[in-house]
Amino acid sequence: MLEGYELAKKITELMLEKKAFDIKIIDLKGQNSSFDFFVLATGSVDQHIKTIADFVAKALSKLGVKPAGSEGKSNLNWVLLDYSEVIVHIFDPESREFYKLEKLFDDCVIEDIEEPEIA
Repeated sequence: MLEGYELAKKITELMLEKKAFDIKIIDLKGQNSSFDFFVLATGSVDQHIKTIADFVAKALSKLGVKPAGSEGKSNLNWVLLDYSEVIVHIFDPESREFYKLEKLFDDCVIEDIEEPEIA
């Protein structure tokens, strides 16, 4: 079963398949006792955010990994998927800019996930 960083990386791979952008993994180990990583991503519009969230949830479910909970699927400007050790945040561009979660954790290791080059 996928756990910790391995799960966070798998989530980013799935997000890239659905063209999420500005993807980051924030390593929170030692910062909070209830989870180890945030995965942040941005979707372009409501439907894109829903597609990313649904795709991640379905793909991980097929691997036996189910979220403990989710929030935000009714308004879609910020969707949260709780995988216990890994918390996934998918924002619209305006919410991503407004909340700036990366800035709250600028003392943590933040990994930028590169979007594949389009040939």
